[in-house]
Amino acid sequence: MKKGRELLVGSYRRLHQNTIHFSPTHFHQTMSHSDSPNRYSFSPSLHWNPQLHQYFLNAYGADHFSRISAALTRPSRYSCIRVNTLRSAADAVIEKLRPLVSNVSVAVQPEFEDVESNPLKECLEDASAPFSKCRIPGLDYVVFVWGSGPHRIDYGVAPPKEVIVSRKCAEAVLRGAQVYVPGVMACSAHVEKGDTVAVSVAVEQQGADGGWGIPMTRGTVLQGSETGNAYYFERNGLYIGQGTAMLSRAGMFRVSEGVGVDMKDRVYDLHSFHNLLEGEIFLQNLPSIIAAHALDPQRGERILDMCAAPGGKTTAIAILMKDEGEIIATDRSHNKVLDIQKLAAEMGLSCIKTFKLDALKSVCRRDDIDTLTDPCCNNAKNDVTNQVFDSPNLEVEIVSPIVTEGKDEKTNGRVYVSRADARKNMRRARNGPGRNQSVGGRVDRSKGFPPDSFDRVLLDAPCSALGLRPRLFAGEETIESLRNHAKYQRRMFDQAVQLVRPGGVIVYSTCTINPGENEALVRYALDKYKYLSLAPQHPRIGGPGLVGSCEFPDGYVEEWLRPGEEELVQRFDPSSPLDTIGFFIAKFVVGSKDT
Repeated sequence: MKKGRELLVGSYRRLHQNTIHFSPTHFHQTMSHSDSPNRYSFSPSLHWNPQLHQYFLNAYGADHFSRISAALTRPSRYSCIRVNTLRSAADAVIEKLRPLVSNVSVAVQPEFEDVESNPLKECLEDASAPFSKCRIPGLDYVVFVWGSGPHRIDYGVAPPKEVIVSRKCAEAVLRGAQVYVPGVMACSAHVEKGDTVAVSVAVEQQGADGGWGIPMTRGTVLQGSETGNAYYFERNGLYIGQGTAMLSRAGMFRVSEGVGVDMKDRVYDLHSFHNLLEGEIFLQNLPSIIAAHALDPQRGERILDMCAAPGGKTTAIAILMKDEGEIIATDRSHNKVLDIQKLAAEMGLSCIKTFKLDALKSVCRRDDIDTLTDPCCNNAKNDVTNQVFDSPNLEVEIVSPIVTEGKDEKTNGRVYVSRADARKNMRRARNGPGRNQSVGGRVDRSKGFPPDSFDRVLLDAPCSALGLRPRLFAGEETIESLRNHAKYQRRMFDQAVQLVRPGGVIVYSTCTINPGENEALVRYALDKYKYLSLAPQHPRIGGPGLVGSCEFPDGYVEEWLRPGEEELVQRFDPSSPLDTIGFFIAKFVVGSKDT
């Protein structure tokens, strides 16, 4: 743990405690793709909102933020696997995975040909092996699987046949996925099944109205000339590899699912681990695993995971508790609650109870508390399917799978379905269920929980997600949108504080690099709730937080940490030697609320 922490000391830039004054200068770093010496390469550049870009320059400094911005456009060059220690062990998992990933170029990154120069070597059991157990105390059940890249891809002499994919599809491919049909935007003419195709990315562009989008209709045919080739110049330097077309051009836009391109040569070669060893392993970012450890859950405790979907941290907490105790996992989305249930069942965990609940309504209303027959919901059966509760504070919601809705008109005893409804259901089949539609399944709804009813609360808050990688687009976020995220997070934190008993613990985490959602939230919490205090975290491998404040042109001052507090939080920098996502963790101890 100490070695892992020392690894990052020289890699993080601390801000001094003096106030930083925000300048509205419209400095905006861009790269002209048309000037790129090699069209068929991968050299992306994030384009930020000008004012937001200046804010980050002030927070991190020009050189540091340039490195962060560059790191965000590429994936981590290793996969982090959390082993379900209730079912298996790290050594056993490594032996099972070894033959399954033998066809992937897993090797220590080319920059680290000398093992001793690998900045992660202090955290690894064997820095020269494609598989390695984590040596950080308490994390020996974490396995690193090395990938490789960036690779230079040989696309041949003649212009290759091409497939253009959406930005989200490309980000998944960079993490090891295949190109699935819904992600294909455009394709060269005369592409047939079995053809080798180059895969490029259509990244959102800003229109004349200031909005962002892709001015391209799905199914566009790419012509040979520059003038007739959609997004020709915009695709310079945005080629992510090549593969084999699994369908003809017509087939790619006729079917609604399946693999469109089987990727053979990738800029970044990582394994996806999709459907491998289900129930034994879970692919999870290292900082997320650290967040579960920071909570320090104990057997027999009652714990709340407020924004739990998809359940990675929930199941990590349950395993740390040896599946003994009670974990309440909530989310506002019906389908996401089902995802948590599914994952808990796969991993064989029985201490997790799931509920559909808006995090902003986590605390019971006073009249609900007065009528509770079972305020702690202890009469619930201890399984992930969640039986009906006797408490009036809970009600069951059963939603049937999507079906075609018929009209009143009938013909020969059959329900008439209009063409409009048929088209609507085809779109649902292609795009998946929408926000207000359920894939079906049983979910309990909760009206909230009484104050002081949990030993520990994890608030992994919804955020701007500006630390997730790879990221090829960031243009839509603005200063205003980031402030709105922060307001929402404060309201959720207010709920968390009420729910933790005196002597309990709150862990707050985000996957963003934005100080306004990280250090500013800590400042808000400590200033508003005098009985809260920051607590040390174990293990500690992240860097220090940002000290100081930022003054905006409208006079608003965003306060961050004060001297001495920076070492009590963990900030994971995507440009640091750990090569993780951007992430932030703060741990609070709740004192006597009477004071």
